[in-house]
Amino acid sequence: MKNKILICYNDPVSLYDNYLGKELSSNEEFTDLSEKGFSQQIDFIKNELEKNFSEVYTLGFNRDILSIINSIKNINPDVIVNFVESIDGDAEYESHVTGLYELLGIRYTGNYGFCLANCLSKTRTKQILSSHKISTPKFLTLAVNEKLEESKLNMSFPLIVKLAREDASIGISELSVVKDSAELKRQINFLRKNYKQSVIIEEYIEGREINVSILGDKVLPLSEIRFDGLPENYPKIITYEAKWSPNSIYYKNTVPKCPADVSDKLRIKIEQIAYEAFNALGCRDYARVDIRLSNKNVPYVIEVNPNPDISVDSGFVRSASYAGLNYSDLLKTLVEFALNRKAYDTTFAVEG
Repeated sequence: MKNKILICYNDPVSLYDNYLGKELSSNEEFTDLSEKGFSQQIDFIKNELEKNFSEVYTLGFNRDILSIINSIKNINPDVIVNFVESIDGDAEYESHVTGLYELLGIRYTGNYGFCLANCLSKTRTKQILSSHKISTPKFLTLAVNEKLEESKLNMSFPLIVKLAREDASIGISELSVVKDSAELKRQINFLRKNYKQSVIIEEYIEGREINVSILGDKVLPLSEIRFDGLPENYPKIITYEAKWSPNSIYYKNTVPKCPADVSDKLRIKIEQIAYEAFNALGCRDYARVDIRLSNKNVPYVIEVNPNPDISVDSGFVRSASYAGLNYSDLLKTLVEFALNRKAYDTTFAVEG
């Protein structure tokens, strides 16, 4: 196809000294592996896009915004393939970048700024889900300096403590699941000290974890994260190490299974709630909805990711593959979604 494509991604930068959600071992240094890992696949993604498009360029984003604007203008792409999740490691800028594309009058893949900002905020996401009667775990958000009043918890232990405005499982470890007040206060203090942002305390749903990838108006085959190999004393959750640290216990013992082994009745229920969440948050083109199943197989939406990892070994790509879509065709589909709308179009992909 005779279209000029620009792949935009964020230059990998480590904003924090610690991404693990627990103390580093002595003399251990740590960088943000989530950003570094994806940036290493850009050349491969470029080659895959070149199978379908005549001109493909790449551009790493940083704070030199005037240089970024000039580069985009000089390339003058028909579509930007948007993989920017942060600027200098700060995820708050993820939603700002799409506004820049719109001001420049350039179509781009994926979700628009309002959706990205709402989904980055776990609090706002849960408020929107609740307003649409979509099941999500109970929660309480604490501002940076807000004192915990346990009388306001209205939840029973165990609970899980997360950063309120981060993705990629940053700050999540085996210590995130807390069994009593002492553990709760300890983890809140740790997150505040290391990340200096608000935290969210959630009801912990003990059960299976299902990833639901949605492409356009189609729900792709469900994928389950299996925790069978984890030691008994490790909570069955997706930690930062589970995603990004190949030598860790979590990484080695959290194994994806696609398609997930669920009954047709349960699959339909999961697909329905995921699609409702997709629409409630105003997603378009693609997103991943993460769901926990209670012991009674009640699905709870724990997160909506509007800019999910689509590196070649990601869960989204795995689900697309089981649906019969190879990697280059998946990328082509995302570009075609963008080509088929106006540059300033910020409407939902599916009207709910």
